[in-house]
Amino acid sequence: MTTIVANCTLFDGVSGDMLPGRSLLIRDGRIAEIHDRPIASAAATVVDVAGRTVMPGLIDAHFHAYAAEVNLATLDRTRPELRALYARKALEDALQRGFTTVRDAAGGDLSLAVAIERGLIRGPRFFYSGLALSQTGGHGDMRGTGPDCGCGYCGSLTILADGVDEVRKAAREQLRLGATQIKLFLSGGVASPSDPYWMAQYCDDELRAAVHEAATRRTYVMAHAHTAEAAMRCIRNGVRSIEHATILDRAAAEAVAAAEDVYAVPTLVTFRKLIDEGAALGLTPVSLAKTVEVEKHALRSLDLLHGAGARIGFGTDLLGPLMASQAEEFALRRQVQPAIDILRSATSVNAALLNQAGELGAIRPGYCADLLVVDGNPLDDVAVLARPERIMLVMKGGVVHKNILPA
Repeated sequence: MTTIVANCTLFDGVSGDMLPGRSLLIRDGRIAEIHDRPIASAAATVVDVAGRTVMPGLIDAHFHAYAAEVNLATLDRTRPELRALYARKALEDALQRGFTTVRDAAGGDLSLAVAIERGLIRGPRFFYSGLALSQTGGHGDMRGTGPDCGCGYCGSLTILADGVDEVRKAAREQLRLGATQIKLFLSGGVASPSDPYWMAQYCDDELRAAVHEAATRRTYVMAHAHTAEAAMRCIRNGVRSIEHATILDRAAAEAVAAAEDVYAVPTLVTFRKLIDEGAALGLTPVSLAKTVEVEKHALRSLDLLHGAGARIGFGTDLLGPLMASQAEEFALRRQVQPAIDILRSATSVNAALLNQAGELGAIRPGYCADLLVVDGNPLDDVAVLARPERIMLVMKGGVVHKNILPA
């Protein structure tokens, strides 16, 4: 299959320049050629975008396909078949918003990956962690603290593993099941009932065991880490992807920037939406109070990371109905970052984080033909990406999944 995307203004995912008058030749799902003049081919389908912006498909590096509810404790009481149907909708909606790739941060599994590959779900490219690893009483332990806390645990998103041997075995099992990276929790969090957000979780020996097992598969660990202490432990022990990085000081931000091949993935939008809408959707008062406290620090931490020159990925971490606000992350970051850096985070930087540099995140010959046609200039107004009617076309691997361009 050959397609020409004609009359483009090109943002390539890396350069800060917008290049008018470009034409793309797409063949067999990849970008074959880029020209600064009109091109023709009798064998090609031509899509004339009338000067609109063409840019790489977006990448969300912190997504939860199975998280159908804001109150995560209820997921363990939901039938797996129903969770799968929720996941299908979440993934298909994300693709329609322009996210051609997501990295699932807890729960995503081989079944979803195969369903996408076979076309049963028309969703984004899917990189999954399997079940995230949590210590007992940690951020992944959704049992409460009172008399009705339950005597067992059946995790839909996480697995409990305590001690080096259990962590090692749990990591090996998720890798056996095809996980593209390992996820674990190094600090408390807002959604869990029994741990303060500042709580340190997992000891260094346990953490290093997970990092070692991931390395045997030539992959990496992503770690939930709100605090500066947790971020520093990530750096010391070989974690590659620091999730949230919400309550950092200057020293921690500079350490992230100085570390080799370490990324921070802030998730501002989830805190904002949980504060605005979480209580009405079942978020407990305890979790809401923690969210309010954590959100006070999130924007400053992003500002510190940006000022230090850290590698900053793009993630959202939204739950249930809040996933509709996925692209609002762009506007929130604009308070402290220029648009070009936010766009790079959601394209070329995230591709490198996912070990997909050379495949995803940029519009260059040889790359996968994952691209968007945007009615507007996201370098002038990055919030245009949050308006669905302005995402005129979504292409993944050369296949069009959305097209509202005028005929």
